[in-house]
Amino acid sequence: MNSANSPRPIVFWGATGQCLVLEELVTCLGYRLVALVDRNPALVSPYPQVPLFADENAFRVWRDQQSGPLYGLVAVGGTHGGVRLELQARLMELGLEIPVAIHPRAQVSPSAQVGLGGQILAGANVAARARLGRAVIINHLANVDHECELGDGVHLAPGATLCGCVQVEDHAFIGAGAVVLPRRRIGRGAVIGAGAVVTRDVPPGTTVRGNPAR
Repeated sequence: MNSANSPRPIVFWGATGQCLVLEELVTCLGYRLVALVDRNPALVSPYPQVPLFADENAFRVWRDQQSGPLYGLVAVGGTHGGVRLELQARLMELGLEIPVAIHPRAQVSPSAQVGLGGQILAGANVAARARLGRAVIINHLANVDHECELGDGVHLAPGATLCGCVQVEDHAFIGAGAVVLPRRRIGRGAVIGAGAVVTRDVPPGTTVRGNPAR
């Protein structure tokens, strides 16, 4: 069993780009990546010392051989919020503990709430009374202003900004550098293109781009 001063072992489900970003984040928080799971059998582990399991049964066997607590996060970003939630649930079923990962160089208000599996990256800001659901990703330099409400599986790409009192429903994706003006609602599964300026509510399942976004 690990001593109190040893890094906490963590597993990622996902072994591509978000994995690289997330590994740097959790290392800052005192975790050590010990295994990867990804259903793509063509992938090779980006860390030679870290095993990659394409078969969930093989991962389960490995898990049963470990002692002490094991943590897990889903390293799947982009428009795959629903998938991220599904995989987070699978990790929990396998007995892994799901942390909230907030980078030391992010700013999160004491009055904000971040759900299980949330990932807040360097330079991001989550302001007063914002409420973030499960498995939300707030990427580098993204801004969530006061009293915003984000559903489960939402992803803000680098530099995206939600002005005050914005509501973002489950699984929506806000592209890099996009701006959503105050008191707008972004529907479930909507996609906001990079650099868009959202001046009106966006219906569920809609993709919008441009300034103003259409």
